[in-house]
Amino acid sequence: MMVVALKQVGTTVLHREVLKMSVKTSDGDFVIGGIFSIHYYTRSEQNSYKWQPSQLQCSGRSVMDFRELRFARAMQFSIHEINNRTDLLPGVTLGYQIHDSCSSVPMSIKVAFQFASGVELVFNDTGICSKSAAVPAIVGESASTPSISMARTLGLFGIPQVSHYATCSCLSDKHQYPAFFRTIPSDQHQAAALARMVKHFGWTWIGAVRSDSDYGNYGMASFLKAAQKEGICVEYSEAYYRTQPRSKLERVANVIRRSSARVIVAFIASGDMRFLLEELARRPPPPLQWIGSETWIIEPELLRFNMCAGAIGFGIPRSVIPGFREFLLDLTPAEALKSPLLTEFWESSFTCNLRGRTDITEGARQCDGSEDIHALHNAYTDTSQLRVTNMVYKATYAIAHAIHGLICNDTQCDKNIKFTPWQIRNQLKRLNFTTRNGFQVSFDSNGDPPAAYELINWQFDKDGALDFITVGHYDSSKPRGQEFRMSRNISWVGTQTEVPESVCSESCPPGTRKAVQKGRPVCCYDCIPCAEGEISNKTDSLDCLRCPPEFWPNTKQDTCLPKPVEFLSWDDTLSIILTVFSIAGAFMAVCVAAVFYKHRTSPIVRANNSELSFLLLFSLTLCFLCSLTFIGQPSDWSCMLRHTAFGITFVLCISCVLGKTLVVLMAFRATLPGSNVMKWFGPPQQRLSVLVFTLIQVLICVLWLTISPPFPFKNIKQYKERIILECGLGSTIGFWAVLGYIGLLALLCFILAFLARKLPDNFNEAKFITFSMLIFCAVWITFIPAYVSSPGKFTVAVEIFAILASSFGLIICIFAPKCFIIVFRPEQNTKKHLMGKVPSKAL
Repeated sequence: MMVVALKQVGTTVLHREVLKMSVKTSDGDFVIGGIFSIHYYTRSEQNSYKWQPSQLQCSGRSVMDFRELRFARAMQFSIHEINNRTDLLPGVTLGYQIHDSCSSVPMSIKVAFQFASGVELVFNDTGICSKSAAVPAIVGESASTPSISMARTLGLFGIPQVSHYATCSCLSDKHQYPAFFRTIPSDQHQAAALARMVKHFGWTWIGAVRSDSDYGNYGMASFLKAAQKEGICVEYSEAYYRTQPRSKLERVANVIRRSSARVIVAFIASGDMRFLLEELARRPPPPLQWIGSETWIIEPELLRFNMCAGAIGFGIPRSVIPGFREFLLDLTPAEALKSPLLTEFWESSFTCNLRGRTDITEGARQCDGSEDIHALHNAYTDTSQLRVTNMVYKATYAIAHAIHGLICNDTQCDKNIKFTPWQIRNQLKRLNFTTRNGFQVSFDSNGDPPAAYELINWQFDKDGALDFITVGHYDSSKPRGQEFRMSRNISWVGTQTEVPESVCSESCPPGTRKAVQKGRPVCCYDCIPCAEGEISNKTDSLDCLRCPPEFWPNTKQDTCLPKPVEFLSWDDTLSIILTVFSIAGAFMAVCVAAVFYKHRTSPIVRANNSELSFLLLFSLTLCFLCSLTFIGQPSDWSCMLRHTAFGITFVLCISCVLGKTLVVLMAFRATLPGSNVMKWFGPPQQRLSVLVFTLIQVLICVLWLTISPPFPFKNIKQYKERIILECGLGSTIGFWAVLGYIGLLALLCFILAFLARKLPDNFNEAKFITFSMLIFCAVWITFIPAYVSSPGKFTVAVEIFAILASSFGLIICIFAPKCFIIVFRPEQNTKKHLMGKVPSKAL
C-alpha cells in the first residue's frame, strides 16, 4: 500500500489552478473529456520542499500548434452537431471539457485524474473512491507516450479513452490497456505496409530514423521486424527526441550524410522531423528518397524543405466535414476572449494584443476589430486535407453512439439512467456505424479500426511549390497482394520518373548465387557462379539448383537443357567409314566365294576342302555384316541381335578355320604307314564338328537372352554433360562366356595351326591360318583396353573396328594367296604342280 500525504493548504489557489487547465468547457447532460497536445512544453521549477509545489502549467514560451487547436475545435464542432441532431441522443445534450496536455506525460496523468474524479477542493484521504467518474469517456490524447500513461491510469477506473492520433502498436494490448480505443490504425499495420512498399520498389539497403519515444521505438521495431521478413537490410537505425542535446541531433545528421543508403525510412513525429530537417539543411546530404510515417508525411509545415521532394508515405485518408470550415471561421474577438487558448491563437495570428496587456508580444498593437480570420492561412484555417481531424470527428461520434446505446431505445432517451464507464466500454466494442461524411466506424477486439491509408507523394505543383498528392490507397481488409491500389504516377527524388536504386550490392543475375560477405548484413553479398551441373533461373538466387540427371546447364547456367544423347548414328562420318569397310569386306567375301565357285573343280580349291572354304566365306560375310548391327540408336532388338550375332558368326567362322586346321594336321599324319585317322576327319565329321562348336555358342546365347539379355540404357555417369546411349550387357557372365568361348576356340586353332606351320604344304595353308589366328588374337587382346578406355560412341566404334580387323585378317591371310594363284598364276593351279611340290607324298 502506498501512503500519500498532502498538506491541505491553499485550496482556493488549487481550485483556480485546476480551472486554468481547461481550454474550453461546455455544460451538458453528459460531459465528454478531451485532451490535445496544443503546446509542446510545461513550465519547470526547482522544488525546494519548503512550500507546496505549484500546479503544472504549459510554458509561456512554448509555441502553439494550430493544427492541434483545430483538432480541439473539431471535437467542439462534433458535439454541437450531435446536439442538433434528432436521430442521435434526442433530447439529450452533450457537454465537453477540453484540456491541453502540453505534450507532457505528467500533465496528461494530471488531466486523467481530473477526468476520473472531477474538481476536488480537498484531497480525499479516506481511501474510499465512491464517487463516479466526472466524464463517461475521453477523446484523445494526440501522442502515443502521453496516451500510454493516460490509458494505464484511466484503465483503473474503466473510463474509455478514444484516441484520434496515438498509433503505437503497444496500445493494442488489452491486458495493459483494457479501456483504450482509437479511430486511427495501429502502427503495426503501417509498419507492415511500409516494409511491403519498400520491398515492392526493390530497395534492400535503407537507413532508418525514429523518434526516441514510444511512438517511434515501437513503430520502428515493428517495421524492422517486417523488413527482415521481406529481406530488407538496414544500414543504420538512429533515434532522436527534440528535448535531447543538440550534439545527439548533429550525430544523427552526420550518420545520414555519410551513409551509402539512398532510401531512408523516418518513423518520426512531425516535431522531431522538423528539427532533423533543419539540421540537415545546414549541410545537405546527397539526394535521399524519404519514406515517411503518417505523422510527418502530411504535415504542411514541413513542405518548405525541398530536400524532401519526392517523399512517399502513408497518410490518413483525406476527408470533407461539411460545415466545419464555417465553424472554424465563426470566431470573433469576443468569442476568443472566452478561452485562454483561443485568445492566444488570436493574438499570435494577428500579432496584436486582445486582452489589453503589453507583455504578450513586445511592440504589439492593440487588437481593434479589423482582424479578418477569413484572410488567415495557417494550420488552423487549412481544411483542404482533413485527415486526423476526421479521426477526432469519428472518435466523438463513437462516444455519442455508445451513450445512445445505453440510455436510448427506439423512440426516446432517458438521461436519468445511471451507467458506469465499463458499460460505455462494452458499447464501444459493439459499435458499427457510418458518420455523416461517409466513414465507417468500428473497433476490433484490440480496440483498433481497420487500417486504411492513402499513399502520399510530395510533388511540385504548377507554381513550383511542394504539395501532398495522393498516388494510391492501402486497405488492410483486402486479401494479401491486393492491399495496394495505385491511382497515378509517383514523382521520385530529384523529380525523376524512374524508381531510384538503393542496394548494398547489385543484383546477382541468373546463373549465379548470392554469397554473403563476411561480417556484413545479408544484403551485402558477392555473386558466385553456380557450380558445374547447377543453375539459378532467377535474379538474386540464394542457392543454385542441380539439374535433373538427364539435363545439363546451358552456357549461362540459367536453364537446364536436355543432355545431348550420343550414339554411333548412321549419318556420322565415322559410321559411314565403318559401313563402307563392312560392306566392302562382305563384298570381298562374296567375290572370293564366286572365284572359288567358278574354279571349284580346280586342284587348289579341291585340295583345301572346298566345303569348309565356302562355309568359312559365308561366316565371314556374316561377320562383316554383323558389324552393321552396332550402328544406329540402340533398341531392345538391336542390343540382343548385335551381341548374339557377333558371338555366333565368329564361332562359326573360327569353327571352320579350326576344321581346316585339323584337316591339314591330320592329312599329314594319315600318310604314315598303318594310319587310318582320316576316316575320323572326313567331310561328315567336319560338318558335325562345326555344328557342335556353333551349337554350344548358340546355347550360351540362348541362356544369356533368357536370364538377363542385353538392353538399351542411358549412361549418365560416364560423362556429366551428355548421355551415352548404349547397350547394357545384362548378364556380365553371359557376355564374358560368349567372348571366352570365342577366345578358347581361337586359342585352340592358333595352337594347332602353329604346330602344323612347318608341314610340307605346297600352299602353306597352316602357315596362313597361323598368321590369321595371330592377327585375330592380337586384335581382340588389344580390343579389351581400347574398349574400356574409349569415350562415348567410340566405344562401339572400337568394337566394330575389332570385328572388321579380325575378319579382314582371316579373309586376307587364308584366301588372298589362293585367289592370287587362281587369278594371276593359273599355271600353278594344276594337279601336276600340286603333286610335284610334295615329293614325300605318295601319289
